[in-house]
Amino acid sequence: MLNTREQQLQAFGRLLDVMDELREKCPWDRKQTFESLRENTVEETYELASAITRCDMAEIRKELGDVLLHVVFYAKMGSEQGSFDIADVCNSLCDKLIFRHPHVYGAKEAAKYGNMDIPNAENMTPDEVKVLWEQVKQKEKGGNKTILSGVPHALPSLIKAYRIQEKAANSGFDWEKKEEVWDKVKEEVAELETELRQDDNRERQEEELGDVIFSLVNAARLYGLKPDSALEKTNAKFIKRFGYIEQKAKEKGISLSDMSLNEMEALWQEAKHR
Repeated sequence: MLNTREQQLQAFGRLLDVMDELREKCPWDRKQTFESLRENTVEETYELASAITRCDMAEIRKELGDVLLHVVFYAKMGSEQGSFDIADVCNSLCDKLIFRHPHVYGAKEAAKYGNMDIPNAENMTPDEVKVLWEQVKQKEKGGNKTILSGVPHALPSLIKAYRIQEKAANSGFDWEKKEEVWDKVKEEVAELETELRQDDNRERQEEELGDVIFSLVNAARLYGLKPDSALEKTNAKFIKRFGYIEQKAKEKGISLSDMSLNEMEALWQEAKHR
């Protein structure tokens, strides 16, 4: 049974109280700064992403708590510096969400959108909402000056490529039919193969490899697939199967380097069927 709203608010208040006490009494917590926590925040975010990929609800709950701890921690340090506190964080987020959802809150906030037509949420598809989101961000005070400037530079390359293409598509720069993307994929693969056969310009080869990956990310987007999640699942699958080969080699009392490629391939297929 899930908690009531009152219980949820009490739990959040308890977390703030614990954070206050730790910041005051724990030497490690008291020592932390924005910069010292940054790498830990990135790590916790990736651990949450990994739990989501595995659909492990118990781990998702745990990792969400770790990420929330960092949000509360940064807000606490902000309040100590007199810059902002957790209420400012929550209120600024609420203000942004309300402004970026004119199809939900438009009647109350219409004056903020100028001459923009305010659609009705009941008549919109999810894809139309994504397009509207980008349009509203352009009108937002202090918002992105260009469409692609909203893509964070620090994103991992695979996710960044997806977001770049998604934002461009929301502005109308996209294939008319998703099947058309395969001609581009084949074209880029052919260009990469040509460069690799010449084997004389590493910079050009790397550029062509990037084009191939970028085109595959585009195909994934058009077919509703997340390339980062897909690759992570393949990584996990490879690790599991390769671990099976290592285990069998150990049981036989030999090292992998002493096994033939055919022996390893046979074990790989065995792991695949298992």
